[in-house]
Amino acid sequence: MGKSSRRPAASRPSTADAEVPVVGQREPCPCGSGKKYKACHGRARASVETPVGRAFEGLHGEPDWVALREIVPAATATLELAPALRRKASGDQPAVDQLTVATVLPLAWPAMRRSDGQVLVGLQTGGGSGDPSRDVGTAAAAAVAAEPGTPITLTDLPAQGPRLQDVLAPDATLTVTVHDGFEFWVEGAQDLDPQVRESLERANSAVIPTVRLTGVEAAYWCQIGDRTHLRWVLPQDEDSLLDALARLHAGGRSGLGEGTRYVGAFRAHGLLVPVWDLPEGSSAEDVEEPAAEFAQRLDEALAVTEPLTYDERRARAGVVSRQLTLR
Repeated sequence: MGKSSRRPAASRPSTADAEVPVVGQREPCPCGSGKKYKACHGRARASVETPVGRAFEGLHGEPDWVALREIVPAATATLELAPALRRKASGDQPAVDQLTVATVLPLAWPAMRRSDGQVLVGLQTGGGSGDPSRDVGTAAAAAVAAEPGTPITLTDLPAQGPRLQDVLAPDATLTVTVHDGFEFWVEGAQDLDPQVRESLERANSAVIPTVRLTGVEAAYWCQIGDRTHLRWVLPQDEDSLLDALARLHAGGRSGLGEGTRYVGAFRAHGLLVPVWDLPEGSSAEDVEEPAAEFAQRLDEALAVTEPLTYDERRARAGVVSRQLTLR
C-alpha cells in the first residue's frame, strides 16, 4: 500500500466549524483555543483535493507570488485583468480593468470591492480547494462582479472556480510594493468601520519589518526582534538547486559575506526558500551586493554537470536535513 493510500482524507468543516470566522492563517483562531488559525479551525477547512504542488506556476514572477503568500507581511501589487473579466463603466459604476493583490485584507477577507470600485484580493487567506491559485482567483472573480463596497466571503470550496492564471491578463507583470503596515486598506476611506479599525491595529502590531532587495528577484530582508535574516525564493528545479547549494556549501561559499550564515531552506508551493542569518544591525542595503555576488556563484554552480564529490554529497545531505515545508 502506498503512502498516499494510507493518508487520512481531510474533511469539510462541521457546522460548528463553519460558524468560526475565517481569519489570516497566522492569526489567533477566533474560537479562543489559543492556537493559530491554520493549526486549529483552519485545518478543518483543509482540502479534500490533492494539493497543487506549484500553484503559481506560469504567472510572471512566480517566486514573488510565493513570497507574498508565505513570508511577506504587508505588500501589494496591481495587475491587469484578463480581457474577459474586465467591466466597462456603466452609469455610476466605474470600469474595472485591473485588481490589486495584497498579502492580507481587513478581517482576512478573501477579496473586496471598495466603495471607489477598486478590487483587492488577499493572498494569505485560507482556502479549501487545495490550490491557492484557485482560491484567490475565485475570490477575485467574485469581487470583480460585486457591487462597490462589498467584501467577499467564500463559503464553498472553489473546486471548479477560475485560477489566477485565468483571471489575470497573460502579460500581467507582478511589481511588488512592500509596506510598513496595512494603511493601504483604508486609503481614501472617509469613515472607518470599527471592526476594520481593530483588525488594522492588530495587523500593524504584528508586522515584521521587511524589505525586498532591488538587485535580485524575490529576496526579502527581514528583522525579527534583534535578529536579521534574508529569505530568498528561488525558481530553479529543486534537485539542481540542491546540488548547486551543496557545491557552494562544501566550498565555503554559501554565505553572503562576513558574519553571515546559511542556515537552511524551506519548501513553499514547489519552490525552495533558502534562509541566511545576517549580522546584527545589518540593513537590506548592506546585503544587496553580497546577494548579487551569490546569485552569480549560484549560476556558476548550476552550470556544473559533474557528479557531486564526497564532500559535496555530505553537504547536500546537510542542506536537505535542514528543510521544512510550507504550503
